[in-house]
Amino acid sequence: METCWEEAGWERLAPGVARRRMPEWDETVGVVVGRTAILVVDTGATLRAGAELRSGITRLTGRRPTRIALTHPHFDHVLGSAAFAGCEVYGATGLDGLLRRERETLREDAIRHGVDRDAATEAVDHLVSPHHLVCGELSLDLGGRTVLLANVGPGHTAHDLAVLVPGRPEVVFCGDLVEESGTPQAGPDAIPGHWPAALDRLLALGGADARYVPGHGSVVDAAFVRAQRDELAARFGVSG
Repeated sequence: METCWEEAGWERLAPGVARRRMPEWDETVGVVVGRTAILVVDTGATLRAGAELRSGITRLTGRRPTRIALTHPHFDHVLGSAAFAGCEVYGATGLDGLLRRERETLREDAIRHGVDRDAATEAVDHLVSPHHLVCGELSLDLGGRTVLLANVGPGHTAHDLAVLVPGRPEVVFCGDLVEESGTPQAGPDAIPGHWPAALDRLLALGGADARYVPGHGSVVDAAFVRAQRDELAARFGVSG
């Protein structure tokens, strides 16, 4: 099965753990396979992308995904969610209200970044709000493996969720708190003064030997995350 993931365009990170760098916006989508449940981390930028992800994961595992974790509320990470019918959706506390209030902003942001207007409108019209909100940490039993969801923000946004997959090696899905393919983007919804502290929490969560999966770019190590933390602190004038 692990070879099949790679042949299908996914990057194997650990047994039963893989990620895909999506075309267009290079956003990461992750998958964690347990005996009884399959968790998807983020869902792509359109319903079409979400549907292709769902069908591909189902084909590779012989089972449909059952749970979704949304790392933050940007269009390229959430707009495919409605394609995963029947999945339980998890997000950081407050994400549900933001997605209800800011649908028009989300649609316009997607269009501004190149999503077809009709596709953006369709995805926003069918957008799924989280069913479960994570305030601190929440453990999910996937059958034979437990995954930890951690509200480590604010930082990149006010609603940053990390996903820790224990194992050898441990894998941490960071969302856009960490970016490897470019300078971390601080949009109008970023909380720059808290971003370095969010990365401190991320490093404490994963430890020195984990593989850290950024929202965009190649997988990195703890030293990279620590260096990016220091760069952000200098960039935003945060002491400590």
